[in-house]
Formats: sequence, structure tokens, C-alpha cells
Amino acid sequence: MHSQALIQRIPITGVLIDLFALAFIYLVPTLSHLLSLPVYLIEPMRLMLILALVHTTRQNGYLLALTMPLFSFIISGHPVFAKMFLIAAELSLNVFLFYLLSNRMKLLFPAVFLSIVLSKAIYYLLKFMLIQLAVINTSLVATPLLMQLAMTVVFSSYLALFYKKVTRDV
Repeated sequence: MHSQALIQRIPITGVLIDLFALAFIYLVPTLSHLLSLPVYLIEPMRLMLILALVHTTRQNGYLLALTMPLFSFIISGHPVFAKMFLIAAELSLNVFLFYLLSNRMKLLFPAVFLSIVLSKAIYYLLKFMLIQLAVINTSLVATPLLMQLAMTVVFSSYLALFYKKVTRDV
């Protein structure tokens, strides 16, 4: 009976999203090559994080925020080691700010939007410092800012629409 209780506590949705997230991160370079499209421009790690925030728990959001960059580094060597920590910090901050702001603001869209924008601002500040210290050798902005803004609006809209639907259905 004890093993049945343990199996019943395993959040199947979270496990499936985690497996899908890791598989997607693993396949991004292949998909980019096969489709001849820069799939990385849609911010695949943030996309998977947003799906986790919507469909799983806060803890799972943190788990993915920390493990996706590590997994990508182990599998492909990209991002470089220092940037892996930077991305994990940004995604973790995004999770923290999402829950903080969504609990304090009436409207979800601005809370999500701000959580993404603020975590990106901290990311770019830290990345600038690492570039200046010659820890990483890269350009400050790799993905065009307009594309990042568009993806931020898409992610924020998805979360806002999802929660609006959940609230209406309850």
C-alpha cells in the first residue's frame, strides 16, 4: 500500500511537462537545423517555464528553471558554463517574481509581463558585468529586443488567458 500512496502523490502533469521540456531543449538545435529557422528566438527555456508555471507547481517551476540550462550545458556545451548559471538565475528570478507580483497585483497580465521584464533586466545587468570582467565573451544582446518583447507579450497573454479561463470555469 505504501508504494501506491507514493505513486498517487507523483504529479503526472509535472513529470510530463518536465520530460517534454528537457526533450524540447535537447532538440532545439536539431529543430533549428531541420527547419532552417532560429527556434532559439522563441526563447524555448522560458516557453517551457511558462508552461510549467501554468500547469504545474511553484516547486516544479524552480526545478525547471535550474535544470534546463544545466541539461543544455551537459548535452550540448551551450550555453557556456558561466552563462548557464546566469540563465538559471534569470529563470529562477522569473518564477519568484511571477508568484510575488501575481499575489500582489489585481491583473495577471501586467504581473507576468513585469516578472519577465524585470528578470531580463537583471539578466542583462549581470551579463554586462560578466562581459566587462571578461568571464564571458559574447555580445550583450543575442536575441533582438523586439523579438523578446513579442515573446514576452505572447507568454504574458497565455498566462492571463489561462487563468481567466480557470477563474471563469470554477
